[in-house]
Amino acid sequence: QVQLVESGGGLVQPGGSLRLSCAASGSIDSIYAMGWYRPAPGKQRELVARITRAERINYADSVKGRFTISRDNAKNTMYLQMNSLKPEDTAVYYCEANVPYIPPYDYWGQGTQVTVSS
Repeated sequence: QVQLVESGGGLVQPGGSLRLSCAASGSIDSIYAMGWYRPAPGKQRELVARITRAERINYADSVKGRFTISRDNAKNTMYLQMNSLKPEDTAVYYCEANVPYIPPYDYWGQGTQVTVSS
């Protein structure tokens, strides 16, 4: 069992920055990877960034060079540093944790709202 709580969302101007946090609790040692997702046209959720236990990192093409994913194992917390924000980045951002072999396999937070507007 894993619980995820996101924080750090808010209103920011285009070109501004924001840092999202996702705090995990429960069976922390069972987590293989964690990531950030947001809704996208034609998809339920789009991968924004993901980091594995081995520290392999993937980014969506739309955020490469602007967003940085990281984690602090001591705090059981994952971060998403978002720079050069654009209006199209406006979305609810969801934290996800993957636990292999044990249903339901994926756990989700409730989301944090990011709004990029002048």
